[in-house]
Amino acid sequence: MAQTTTAPLQRSGSGVGPGRPNPAPGPGAMPNVYASGRLGKSVPWIVLGVSLLVSAAIFGLAQAASGGDFNVVGTIVLTGLLNGIGIYLTALLVEGARQAKDRLVTTLVTSAFIVALAPLVSLFITVLSRGTARFDIQLFTYSMRNIVGEGGGVLHAIVGTLIMTGIATIISVPIGLLTSIYLVEYGRGALARAITFFVDVMTGIPSIVAGLFAYALFAIFFGPGIRLGVAGAVALSVLMIPGVVRSSEEMLRLVPNELREAAFALGVPKWLTILKVVLPTSIAGITTGVMLAIARVIGETAPLLVAAGFTSNMNYSPLEGRMQSLPVFVYSSYVSQGTDAQAYLDRAWAAALTLILIVMALNLIARLVARAFSPKLGR
Repeated sequence: MAQTTTAPLQRSGSGVGPGRPNPAPGPGAMPNVYASGRLGKSVPWIVLGVSLLVSAAIFGLAQAASGGDFNVVGTIVLTGLLNGIGIYLTALLVEGARQAKDRLVTTLVTSAFIVALAPLVSLFITVLSRGTARFDIQLFTYSMRNIVGEGGGVLHAIVGTLIMTGIATIISVPIGLLTSIYLVEYGRGALARAITFFVDVMTGIPSIVAGLFAYALFAIFFGPGIRLGVAGAVALSVLMIPGVVRSSEEMLRLVPNELREAAFALGVPKWLTILKVVLPTSIAGITTGVMLAIARVIGETAPLLVAAGFTSNMNYSPLEGRMQSLPVFVYSSYVSQGTDAQAYLDRAWAAALTLILIVMALNLIARLVARAFSPKLGR
């Protein structure tokens, strides 16, 4: 009987393996567009460097021809354009159309990020370079009482800013948080829609209107011309409440309904579920939202100028007389330059740097608080 020998079946591509070369495709096989060449990691940087050199050469020649200043902004913009075109053409020749489009979009997204970040970096560098001229011990230990020209400090403005912002936070956070809890957990019908509408309206209210409201409110009880630190705090709270409501509402809506349902299934009442389940789960986002609201109002000038006024004296009581703040101090130092204009400008820049550092410190504290009180997912 003849024995039939059957050749073992081979899987497609079974000849490809470690140490085995990829067999060349046959005459009728389709080329693999995903196995084309790849650009080295240094190629995008080389293209960027060449684009920068070409742009600098072009604007350098234009400067030599016109005799003007070197156009830094134009050089940066032209570098971005040349870099996008260069990386696209290079990737198109080596990697193919698909990877070229991917690298072009990546370049555009990175360029957009740099453009958005450039004003912030420029602002911080400018304030840091000009504010360090008067960033000394005297700045934080003296007020401007009986100071004309050089010297003096911003201690009274720092104290006033912290007091008024603190009072505004004490007013705004409970109101905003309770409002957001009502809208998410209880609010239904016309009342909830009305509250949402008015919160949206208050979000876009001009800051000067909040200052006029606080001034008019206290003028009813204390007479016209009244300027108090607590009035400035009320003006800030009017601006702060909508931000707290919006941010807290969004964070509460992110809490999964399964957590609420699990608590209800165990017989936990709704108020205790909100207190023990919903709020601890969303505390990190709520804290971040509150810090953003504080950062928004701490730099307001117009409402504090109208409601709290400005003074050169130290005032620790928000219920007695005018109270200075850092934004108003910066404004007043700039507009009331005396014989020694540079001294006023140095104090204004130093106060602006101090305000930025306070906002950065508040954001750092918010991160630490959010990390400490956020729910722990590990066992």
